[in-house]
Amino acid sequence: MSQLNNLIKEVESIKDQLTDHPLYANLMHIDDLHKFMEEHIFAVWDFMSLLKALQNHVTCTQVPWRPNEAPTLARFVNEIVLGEECDLNESGEIKSHFEMYLDAMDQIKADTTGIKAFLNSINQSKSIEASIKENKVSEVAANFLRFTFSVIESNKPHLIASAFTFGREDLIPDMFIGMVKHLSQSENVDCSKLIYYLERHIEVDGDEHGPLSLELVERLCGEDDEKWKEATSVAKQAMQTRIELWNGINAILAA
Repeated sequence: MSQLNNLIKEVESIKDQLTDHPLYANLMHIDDLHKFMEEHIFAVWDFMSLLKALQNHVTCTQVPWRPNEAPTLARFVNEIVLGEECDLNESGEIKSHFEMYLDAMDQIKADTTGIKAFLNSINQSKSIEASIKENKVSEVAANFLRFTFSVIESNKPHLIASAFTFGREDLIPDMFIGMVKHLSQSENVDCSKLIYYLERHIEVDGDEHGPLSLELVERLCGEDDEKWKEATSVAKQAMQTRIELWNGINAILAA
């Protein structure tokens, strides 16, 4: 069995916990969906920071430009960046997946002031921690952000790739789309933008980005046993951090 297959097997039970998480069944009303999205938007945002960190490591993003030592890896990452940062929304407009999510929040009248205030602090070059505290980001979202940026700050491409591959948006199961569609019908609320976002994410993660990401981890770890050990540890941490995010949002819904 390959090192990659070993890693996938190692995280299988944690992934099952995410797929079967009780959070999904507790999205009973549109207000619950509002609360979910208002917390989850921070994970949608920091996803792009993981991706950009990868791009910085495996492609040349400096001037003057220099030929890349691993052009195959550069192509992988650039293809993912293209799909995530410059995709087409349901109207054929070029938008990032983060912007699509914000539009979906606006459509169902979820509160976007929290994430916008946070980004305003980031735009003023304030640190992640300062921006969290200044804008009173919930502990649920704050802990998720802290983990993400601790991985980025490790400055190890194989760890960033592992967190990106095993801890991100492909962990939202197909069943979530069915629940959103049910809410849309039962409460007569137009959730078409969110449904498009979710379906698009599952499409690109399953058909394109998922396989590319797995190959990226495999190439960055290579034959180095220590890198595989570290990548496995970070994959588990990333998925556990997602479970804690889901647990925290579920507690907010219960309250």
